[in-house]
This record gives sequence, structure tokens and C-alpha cells, in this order.
Amino acid sequence: MSEQKVAVITGSGQGIGKGIAARLSKDGFAIVINDIDNETAEAAAKELRELGHESHAVQADVSKREDMTKLVEETVEKYGRVDVFINNAGIEQVKPLTEVTEKDLDTMFNINVYGTIYGMQAAAEQMKKQEGRGKIINASSIAGHKGFSFLGVYSATKFAVRGLTQAAAQELAQFDINVNAYCPGIVGTTMWERIDKEMVDYMDLEPGEAFSQFSESITLGRTQEPEDVANFVSYLASSDSDYMTGQSVLIDGGIEFS
Repeated sequence: MSEQKVAVITGSGQGIGKGIAARLSKDGFAIVINDIDNETAEAAAKELRELGHESHAVQADVSKREDMTKLVEETVEKYGRVDVFINNAGIEQVKPLTEVTEKDLDTMFNINVYGTIYGMQAAAEQMKKQEGRGKIINASSIAGHKGFSFLGVYSATKFAVRGLTQAAAQELAQFDINVNAYCPGIVGTTMWERIDKEMVDYMDLEPGEAFSQFSESITLGRTQEPEDVANFVSYLASSDSDYMTGQSVLIDGGIEFS
């Protein structure tokens, strides 16, 4: 069995997750790319292999507990272990709270909250069996530190991730498993393109204005790239963060300061 450390990243076929995969591969990890779309996952894994990195793709739906179990099992079958598990997959919704439906709630919580729980469960079960410190890293958001208009349900799911991160850190510390979260701000990805497009109707804005208005509050004066988030996740995945657990850290260029 290889001594190479292994990182599993959900929702890593594109966006922030793909950026994290690229950074951790440079850090020396074997990368398991997960996406709900198999072609997207396979394409991202192929890109890493073409750059000389070890990578494997697994199609799985994070909202299904059995799929998260399968994701870990296939990783162990391929590489023998899981050292880092990153619950990156998530979705957004732009809608006034007065218009939110039961279906909306089910969809958002099934992916953003239940998916995080299922991922932590599957990862922790495997990490308890193996030697060495495990790292579970969850995706929260600036919206997990402050509620935003028309993003109420999304904010609720990301506040939930912060609470789950704190609870899991306390429960899993005895097994040498650290649990932390990263909280991105305004990243130039397809998610923010969708948010901007949907904000047009609710805020009486022109296309691009919502993204521009949110971006004006960034202290560092620019929106962030997936690499900005990936650089911090690299720290959380490394031995440098061994004395850190239960934290949900803002990596937003200076929008929120809590």
C-alpha cells in the first residue's frame, strides 16, 4: 500500500472544489474527485493525471448516505486509506423567505446539511480504523456568519455547517480527527453567476450589478479566486493545523470580521 496521503473532495469537478483538488495534488496528495455528474468528475481527474498527479473519479450524490459510504469504500479500495475528507459540495438558492417552499427546504438541507453529515460519518468511520491523524474539512460561507437577504435558506444551511463542525470536532478529537471549516466570500464561479442572475428580479438590478455591489464590501479590493480558498484548505489539510479544530474560518478578503 502506498504511503501517499489521500484526499477526497466532494463537488470537485468544478469551481472551488476543483481549485482545492489542484492545490492538494501539488501538495502531494492522491486526489479522489467526486461530482454528481460522472463526466465532470472524470474530466477533472483526467486533468490532474495529465499533469502527473495521482487522481481517481467517483460519481456520487452527497444527499444520499449510501453514496457517501460508497465514495469512501471505493477510495479505500483504490488507495487503502482516507487522510483528508472535504465536504465541499453545496448549492445556493436566491428567494425571499416568504416564497420558500417545502421542496426548496428539502433540496437545500439534503445537499448542504445532510450531505455534510453523511460525509463526516463515512469519513470518520474509516479514519477510526487507520493509523494517523484524520482531517475532515467542511464548506461553510460568509453566509454562515451573517444572514443575507434573499439567501436566507442558504445562510441557514451554512450556519448549520458551523454548528456541525464544532460538535464533530468535540466528538472526534479522541480519535485524532480534526474537524474545521472554511468560509469563502465572493468567488468568481458559476455559483455566483447564478446568484447574480437570480438577484436581478428581486433587487431590481441590471445583470452584473448584484455581483458588483457585493464585491464593493471586500477590504482587499478584489473578488476571490478558487485558488484563494484552496490555499487555506491546504493549511487545514496539512500537519501545520494539527492543533486546530472546531473552527469555521472566514477566507473572504475582508467582508465579515466575526
